[in-house]
Amino acid sequence: MALKPEPTTPQSPQRQVRHALRVLETVSRHGGGTTADRIARETGLDPAELRPLLLMLRREGYVGQLADGAYVSGEALELVGTPGTTRRELVEQRLQQALDQLRDSVGAAIYLGRYVDGEIKVTQVAEGPLTPKVNEWVDFRSSAHASAVGKCLLTQLDRDGRRDHLSRHRTARLTSRTITDERVLFSALDAQPPTVPVLDIQEYALGTVCAAVPLTAGAAVGCLALSLPLEHAHRLRQAADALNRRATPMALSLSL
Repeated sequence: MALKPEPTTPQSPQRQVRHALRVLETVSRHGGGTTADRIARETGLDPAELRPLLLMLRREGYVGQLADGAYVSGEALELVGTPGTTRRELVEQRLQQALDQLRDSVGAAIYLGRYVDGEIKVTQVAEGPLTPKVNEWVDFRSSAHASAVGKCLLTQLDRDGRRDHLSRHRTARLTSRTITDERVLFSALDAQPPTVPVLDIQEYALGTVCAAVPLTAGAAVGCLALSLPLEHAHRLRQAADALNRRATPMALSLSL
């Protein structure tokens, strides 16, 4: 499985994660704290781009700020030094807490999807009585062409990777809106901007609308998604924008 070349859009989560990792590396080198100006010099980041990154890293607990304004490593970075199994459990707990918070703030079921060993997997879900998850009436592994999760993951593969996947999972018609023509599907995936959420408007299931944004971190392919009942479709764009805002910190959690 091969990944598509990384987009050059400065706002893409992939670029933001890479820049955030450079910032964390720089802060870690200065145990007693370091200034924003020094971080900018050592990372080569423009101060205007660095400021929102530092705000995000502080909010997520990856960096802290001393009384004199200097930046130091935050508590969340302790996960990096934790032994394998425990670290994995702590990361999953942290991700689940973030998914739960996003569910409550957006008012939608939230999903974390990944492409692992040639298959689509929804590894974590945040749902509730008022935000039920979508009825998985067709296995997500077999419906990449129709679901927001699946399409978002496929956008991150190159054409050979997509063809390999679809050679094992045919593009069956799930609803009247499902794209079953592989050429039409590939054209839609190629035209998908990396910073615009992938939408599913009743393509997977009637009565449900979904959105997903990529969470590519290194060689890992993932996505953050949500689902809403059709009667709440008017909230889809605003909810999808909220997903986009959470993409970078989520991808960062997956990459550390």
